[in-house]
Amino acid sequence: MKKILLINGHPDKESYNYALSEAYKAGAIESGAAFKQINIRELDFNPNLEFGYRKRTELEPDLLEAQKSIKWADHIVWVYPVWWGSVPAMMKGFLDRVLLPGFAFKKREGSVWWDKFLSGKTARIICTLDQPTWFYRWINGGPSHYAMKKLTCQFVGIKRVKITSIGPLRLSKDTFREKWLKKVERLGRMGK
Repeated sequence: MKKILLINGHPDKESYNYALSEAYKAGAIESGAAFKQINIRELDFNPNLEFGYRKRTELEPDLLEAQKSIKWADHIVWVYPVWWGSVPAMMKGFLDRVLLPGFAFKKREGSVWWDKFLSGKTARIICTLDQPTWFYRWINGGPSHYAMKKLTCQFVGIKRVKITSIGPLRLSKDTFREKWLKKVERLGRMGK
């Protein structure tokens, strides 16, 4: 049985991103997958990595649980809006605080290389945009796609990462949004 963890990075529970999360969840559960969900907005934690890696900041209970869920999962689904070419601030804080050395990776002594502790997992990024997806990718270079896929997921060992971009959302019609909810539910049923 596939173990799927969905992490929602939108701070507004009434957002379209939450509807996308629910659609994915419905498909995953229908398929018989084991499913867990983290809504970052509901966690009690300080998003600021106060001392960088120079000094350890103890993890709050919610972040310790998040780490357990990440370890448990075979497949991690990230759902978030792209704001200013990046992820929302609280999601960035979640990444900074959770994907720590010793948990997600470890730098090798006297080397520029590192060990990746989340190898063997797969991931799907589902993000919303207020610009056409082609414009974000080809004109703006897709900065959050690159940061999440290459510099976050693949840095910690998650090699197979697929990206689903949905946009432009701001001026979209209900038919556009419904179509995407069905597509995302289908992704959940397929465990992708």
